[in-house]
Amino acid sequence: MKVLVLNCGSSSLKYQLFNMEDETVLAKGLVQRIGIDNSYLEHKPGDKPKVKIEAEIPDHHKAIQMVIDALLHDEHGVIKDMSEINAVGHRVVHGGEAFADSVLINEEVMRALEANIELAPLHNPPNIAGIKVCEKLMPGVPQVGVFDTAFHQTMKPHAYLYGIPYEYYEKYGIRRYGFHGTSHRYVSKRVCELMGIPYEKAKIITCHLGNGASVTAIDGGKSVDTSMGFTPLEGLLMGTRSGDLDPAIIPFLMNKENMTPADIDNLLNKKSGLLGVSGISNDSRDVEEAASNGNERAQRALEIFNYRVKKYIGAYAAAMGGLDAIVFTAGIGENSISTRAGILEGLEFLGCKLDPERNNVRGKEALISTDDSKVKVYVIPTNEELVIARDTKEIVEKL
Repeated sequence: MKVLVLNCGSSSLKYQLFNMEDETVLAKGLVQRIGIDNSYLEHKPGDKPKVKIEAEIPDHHKAIQMVIDALLHDEHGVIKDMSEINAVGHRVVHGGEAFADSVLINEEVMRALEANIELAPLHNPPNIAGIKVCEKLMPGVPQVGVFDTAFHQTMKPHAYLYGIPYEYYEKYGIRRYGFHGTSHRYVSKRVCELMGIPYEKAKIITCHLGNGASVTAIDGGKSVDTSMGFTPLEGLLMGTRSGDLDPAIIPFLMNKENMTPADIDNLLNKKSGLLGVSGISNDSRDVEEAASNGNERAQRALEIFNYRVKKYIGAYAAAMGGLDAIVFTAGIGENSISTRAGILEGLEFLGCKLDPERNNVRGKEALISTDDSKVKVYVIPTNEELVIARDTKEIVEKL
């Protein structure tokens, strides 16, 4: 079975084509600047060189058509006929309370996705657009939706409800949803495989640390708490997002700076975080470089980031009543040696002992704790696309 995995953003499209017989990636690529000038597709077929195709790409229909054309191309294609694509798996950001698992897409599912647009106005519309385009370009090919929020639907009400009048949960669905669920699911299962322990009995904290960042407590294979909330703004300090803050700051700033709700939304989502504190960049690599050169604001931004992650690890260990493993993943988690060391410093009381030599690793699976560390610490590169492909295969095989 060959499964095409699509991740449609507002102006971008990531894709991978999997051969599910051995889970190899036949081709992968990225369409950039959809609906913007200077748009292009970068296509990498297997172990062959990357190909860049520049073209006007006004919408997702054109983008997906270009992906299909690239996959079928005489020189850099990897399939001979469209019929070789047996299914399409879509990353969908927000499933709300409607979806606790990946699902075969039908009219009822599409209605539910459209009903969730107000919960993810930036993400769900391009996800939906990608599904509709595939229906036109690949009629009859089954499509599966895999939701960022689904993994967290196992949280109990005491973990997902906010301390506001209950009627707002009932009327508007205001609650903690959590995100990055596909990534947290993949690395938590993978660490159990590496440790040789049953997933159903393990207590794991997964740290998905990238430009967007979240921490999840996974007890017995189920998400019991996660740092992102109603939106991806809550929780950790991130690249441009503020993370946790006193809600009273919002009306205070609105009054002092004559800001509108849209201004506040832009400030907290796009001008805060590492960028806002450091004044340098939302890219942790730039901030780390400035910090190493003595920039105090950059140093402070990194300290806040590490401290927030450390607090969540401590809180989640307490919430689960124990801890077997901590996993670092995503861009910062997989590649920043100093960030991992800074987060783990002071957690020895939990039984975490970092091995500095083992921690000197980037972008590959590695145990970074000492042999006598009670709590094992791993770096595991995430693979959300593979999870989507596996879920798609499992669902389609049952048809």
